[in-house]
Amino acid sequence: MNAPVQRPPMTVQLARRWVVDYFNAHNPEAAREFISADYTLHIGDVVFAGRDQQWLPAVDEQMRRFPGLGMTVHEVVAGDRRVALWFSQHGAQDGAGGPIAVWSGVAIYRCESGQMLSCVAQEDYLTRSRQLKSGLADAVDPPAPAPWDTPNLPPDHAAEDVVRHWLACGWPAREERVHCDDEHLTGDRLVFGVESAEIVELFSSGQTVAFSTLQRGRYEGGLAGIPQGGLSSQRLACNGIVHVQNGRVCHGRVVRDRVGLRSRLRAGVSA
Repeated sequence: MNAPVQRPPMTVQLARRWVVDYFNAHNPEAAREFISADYTLHIGDVVFAGRDQQWLPAVDEQMRRFPGLGMTVHEVVAGDRRVALWFSQHGAQDGAGGPIAVWSGVAIYRCESGQMLSCVAQEDYLTRSRQLKSGLADAVDPPAPAPWDTPNLPPDHAAEDVVRHWLACGWPAREERVHCDDEHLTGDRLVFGVESAEIVELFSSGQTVAFSTLQRGRYEGGLAGIPQGGLSSQRLACNGIVHVQNGRVCHGRVVRDRVGLRSRLRAGVSA
């Protein structure tokens, strides 16, 4: 006798609708079926408030810039009311024949009663700019083999505490298997001395932990054209999905708002 089919958690079902029905189909009407009218996106220093007022128009503009824009999902973390995705977006600017770029992101969505309510995300726009300028596209990371069958495991609070402590340490990360932005591709490392870390979102599914944090500290080099020194107080927003084993972070993916940090440093603005 066949075992009953296990339905994925509500949060994973919503994530699938987001990627398959809305984003990869470029179908805003599908989004209106499961995304709250009050939906808010926080990304970098920018907030898009209202599904129809600000958020959908902003995504529509990006899709006009990249008419064939697509999304590949590399990892899903499922919670009761939250779901996190590590993904890549990729496409040709201005359509066929235009320069191609691939850029990663990590997003955490809040969900309730079959709807997505909000999202806090980071996307690596600095690496997108690098590829568009050079005309050389990065490879797309391998897709998750079964993203929409991800289970919702019990949280591991000890693993969450490990990640909280880890986020209070400086960049670059010591763990070689934690890939931050495009550093593993370019070898150029952002050096940031963390003094404090404010947790925006953090949850676990087993020993996999998804987070969004606002770090404050000192910029110590690594951004092209921005010398070390200057303002001592800066902020660096970052999102990630990391895995904990034996009481330490062992591997994962982190995306930071390097564009926002660079803009503030150029303008001489403190955190």
